Amino acid sequence: MDPLFKAQAGELVVAMPERGIDPAWLGRPLAELGLEAGGRLSAVRVESPAAWRWKTADAAFFARLLGELEATGQKIALRGLPPELEKLLALARGAPPAAAGARPPGIRERVGLRALSQAEDARAFVALLGEVVLLLPRFVAARAKVRRAELIEVLAESSSRALPIVAVVNLLMGAILAFVGAVQLKTFGAGIYVANLVGIASVRELTPILTAIVLAGRTGASFAARIATMQGNEEVDALTALGVSPAEFLVLPRVLALSLLMPLLYVYGCGFALLGGMAVSMPVLDVSATAYVAQTQQAVAGAHFAIGALKAFIFGALVALVGCHHGLRAPRSAAGVGAATTSAVVNSIIGVIVLDAVFAVCANALKV
Repeated sequence: MDPLFKAQAGELVVAMPERGIDPAWLGRPLAELGLEAGGRLSAVRVESPAAWRWKTADAAFFARLLGELEATGQKIALRGLPPELEKLLALARGAPPAAAGARPPGIRERVGLRALSQAEDARAFVALLGEVVLLLPRFVAARAKVRRAELIEVLAESSSRALPIVAVVNLLMGAILAFVGAVQLKTFGAGIYVANLVGIASVRELTPILTAIVLAGRTGASFAARIATMQGNEEVDALTALGVSPAEFLVLPRVLALSLLMPLLYVYGCGFALLGGMAVSMPVLDVSATAYVAQTQQAVAGAHFAIGALKAFIFGALVALVGCHHGLRAPRSAAGVGAATTSAVVNSIIGVIVLDAVFAVCANALKV
C-alpha cells in the first residue's frame, strides 16, 4: 500500500503504511504516489500507525520528499516522526551540498592543510606526553588507576614473547657486521679488531635501534590496534564518562612497561649480537673464543653500555607513546584501526632514528 498525501491548512499530511515504505517506491515519481500539494506549504506532518517501525527506506523517502518540496525555496518543517528518525533526517539535511564545478584544492592548499594536521597531531602527542609525566608520581605512590592484570599482560607482551625475534635479529646483525669487517680487516692482518667493530657498533648503536624497531613493529603496533579498537567500540568514551582518564588507565601502564623492559631486552640483544660476531670470526679469521672475548672486553667500555641502555629506555617510552597516541586518535572504523597501526609503526621508526641522531650529536659534543 502506498503512502497517502493530503494537503490541509498549509501542511502536507503523509499517512504512512503500517509496513513502511516499499524500497521499490523510491524510484517512482512522487506524483505517481498521489502527491498533489498545491500552494505554499510550511510543514510536513506524518501520521503513522502504532505498529510502524521505520527503516532506512523510510528515511530515504522522507529525505527525497523534503528535498523536492524545498527545491522551490520553501522551508519545510517535519512533524510526527520518531525522535531517532527526525535526528537522522536533520543531520542529513544539515550537510552542505557539494558545490557544482568546485575547484579542487591546489598544491599550496594541500600542503597547508597537511601542515596544520601534522601540527595538531604533534600538539596532541606533546599533551599526552605531559599527561603521562604528571601521572608518574601517582603511580609511584600506588594511587594510579591501573589494573594489575593489564600491567602483567603488557609486561608479558613486551618481554618474554618478544625474546625470540630480538635474539634472531641481533644474532644475524652481529654475524653480518663480523663478516663485512673480516673481509676488509683480514687484508691488513688486523682481523682481531673485528671484535672491536662488532662490540662497539652493536652495544652503542645497532642493538638499541634494532630492538626498538622490532618492538615498534610488534608491540607498538599491538598497542595502537588494541586502543583503536577500543576507540571504535566506544570503550574509551565509557572510561571518560566514568571519570577515568584514558591516559592513566591505558597509556601509563604501557609506557612504563615498555620503557622499563627495553634496557633488559637491550642487554639480552647485546649478548646475541656479540655471539653472532664471535660465531663468524672464529672460522673466518681463525680467532679463538678466548681471544675474541678478551678483545671485546678491552674495546667495549662501560660508557658504551650506559649510552646504549639510556637509548633503549627512551626508545621504549617513545614506541609505547606513539602507539597509544595513534590508537587514541584513530577514526572509529576498521580502516581507522589499520591506519592507526600503520602510522604508529612508521612514526615510531622515524622517531627512533631521529632520536639516535640527536644522541650521536650530543655524544660527539660531550666527547663520550
